[in-house]
Amino acid sequence: MSHQPIISRRTFAGGTALAAAALALPALRAQTKLEKNKIALAVGGKAAFYYLPLTISEQLGYFKAEGLDVEISDFAGGARALQAVVGGSADVCSGAYEHTINLQSKNQMFQAFVLQGRAPQIAFGVSTKNMPNFKSVAELKGKKIGVSAPGSSTNMMANLVLSRAGLKPGDVSFIGVGTAAGALAALRSGQIDALSNTDPVMTMLEQKGEVKIISDTRTLKGTIDVFGGPMPAACLYAPTEFIQKNPNTCQALANAIVHGLKWLQTAGPGDIIKTVPESYLLGDRGLYLASFNKVRESISPDGIIPDDGVKTALKALASFDPAIKPDKIDLSKTYTNAFARRAKEKFKA
Repeated sequence: MSHQPIISRRTFAGGTALAAAALALPALRAQTKLEKNKIALAVGGKAAFYYLPLTISEQLGYFKAEGLDVEISDFAGGARALQAVVGGSADVCSGAYEHTINLQSKNQMFQAFVLQGRAPQIAFGVSTKNMPNFKSVAELKGKKIGVSAPGSSTNMMANLVLSRAGLKPGDVSFIGVGTAAGALAALRSGQIDALSNTDPVMTMLEQKGEVKIISDTRTLKGTIDVFGGPMPAACLYAPTEFIQKNPNTCQALANAIVHGLKWLQTAGPGDIIKTVPESYLLGDRGLYLASFNKVRESISPDGIIPDDGVKTALKALASFDPAIKPDKIDLSKTYTNAFARRAKEKFKA
């Protein structure tokens, strides 16, 4: 199927602007030489709205415009993507901010440097097929709960919901189901009793009455209800040492993401459909767009990580993970807004 005719006037204008910018670029590039222009980036569940800004920046050529050649590897969930960076097969992770706190508690220093989402966009739902008479979270004891991948932020959200009902992570079985067609199939076939996952998956199940949503962070209000404050979600993070050695490269990455965030501020549903790969729609364009409208406000407008949000994240993690001691964590080392602020200024985001 050819995608030629779909090029909108806007993309075409953008293309000519890019060409003009490319002519002017050598002068700019001389001032800030990238320490590393080939970047291996790991992400867990790229088709989810959670990482929409990453996909937009990639598809619209914003990484290339910054002189970067970014190779994106997609894993089943954030915990797997993180392992790729820890193991050295990827340079940068597109993942949940709270991983930087977890890592610091294990004496591994990582830093988030540009925000994609200002709400986790995760919903927790119980299968109406397996548990039609569901009344309280306590009934999930001994049940199977689907998450994107064990140890990912979907797992963290499930742990939080369970802990508030007096259940420990060991009281249930967590099963990794990814964030796309596999998650839908696992719930529909009855393999799992509940699911903690992102959109578009959760909206698709909710609209068809297949799950009963019991906890929801797809909106800013829902996030405050669940976490007690703003909660930074998807971001780009990397080992602190990598950021110190490659400041211009990290600036270019932050620029590309903030450029994508700026585009998303005014993009209509039709623009999104034209830009994301067809497979992301999971076979239902209408429901995909319904999900987009639901999570739209949770996309960061400018890439800046909120200072009060990092405190919320620490409090949430410490509430169910005894290995995390809040007084031993230096939050100021888990994130920096230096790159995002410069990018925000550059693109007037």
